[in-house]
Amino acid sequence: MDLSIGLILVQDGVTNAAIYALLALALVLVFTVTRVIFIPVGEFVSFGALTLAALEAGRRPGTLSLLIILGIAAAASAFLQERGAVTVRFAVRTLVETVAVPAVIAALVTLLAPRHPPQVVQVLLALLIVAPMGVYLYEAVYRPIAQASILVLLIVSVALHLALVGLGLIFFGAEGSRTAALSDVGVTLGDLFVTGQSLVVLGVTAVLIGALYLFFDRTLIGKALRATAVNRLGARLVGISPGFSGRVAFALSGLIGALGGILISPLTTIYYDTGFIIGLKGFVAAIIGGLVSYPLAAAAAIGVGVLESFASFFASELKEVIVFMIIVPILLVRSWGTTVLEDEE
Repeated sequence: MDLSIGLILVQDGVTNAAIYALLALALVLVFTVTRVIFIPVGEFVSFGALTLAALEAGRRPGTLSLLIILGIAAAASAFLQERGAVTVRFAVRTLVETVAVPAVIAALVTLLAPRHPPQVVQVLLALLIVAPMGVYLYEAVYRPIAQASILVLLIVSVALHLALVGLGLIFFGAEGSRTAALSDVGVTLGDLFVTGQSLVVLGVTAVLIGALYLFFDRTLIGKALRATAVNRLGARLVGISPGFSGRVAFALSGLIGALGGILISPLTTIYYDTGFIIGLKGFVAAIIGGLVSYPLAAAAAIGVGVLESFASFFASELKEVIVFMIIVPILLVRSWGTTVLEDEE
């Protein structure tokens, strides 16, 4: 292996690491706020990529039907939880958020998809379809069992992952898809040619991480999420709604997952179950960060991406094993120095 090959491997590793970093941040965000290990974040990657591919082909994606169904389920769950105390204002707000919004999105997609709108419009439509599913999944699945143990929440996440993978197969079939590159402009740096898509991935990731930093550091909602992550009971005592914090966390996670799928789909063929493997690599980075540290999770994602890239060159058949094996010593070290604690509540 010479220097030029090494630089190419580093480029590929850093590009993939940017996606893993986004997913690691999404996992850490959801876990710290709600105690949910959101395994289905990988399905948002697949849904985002394949929804965009369907829109580029001028088809109505199957995820649009799922969005409407999840919205109705979220509305039913909200009314069930508030039974006996439903006000007109609550009913109107709930129906607008869970029924009217998906209906408007469905109308826009039905109108624009066959017309082959510009790529930026297709990307926005894909995000509009997939990102809100995070909120609806929280309302319909996780919020009713918010006080359950972490183990129960993990089992529910696994079941939800399996259900969404099956729906992905129904919606998109077993054949994979690859979307058009978001940019064809490349840059030559010495012996290395950096593709335009890689620059887009790195740029969007940097902007999104910066925006999340400002959101958590400068906005009232971001500070409320930080307070909930530090101490859920204390946040509740000072008037921060755990339901609202959960909705925001899942909304951001859904957006990040869908955006990650859109960014990576021009670089590799995405299948209905591809997102699970990508999400697991983000999970490895999140585990290294202890599921609590955003900077450490992002830094670990870079290591995971570069390690995967070099492993694919030297031992391609073992690259997945090598990547997933690195969490074993990390977990051993953490288990030796960690005191067992009961759930906060």
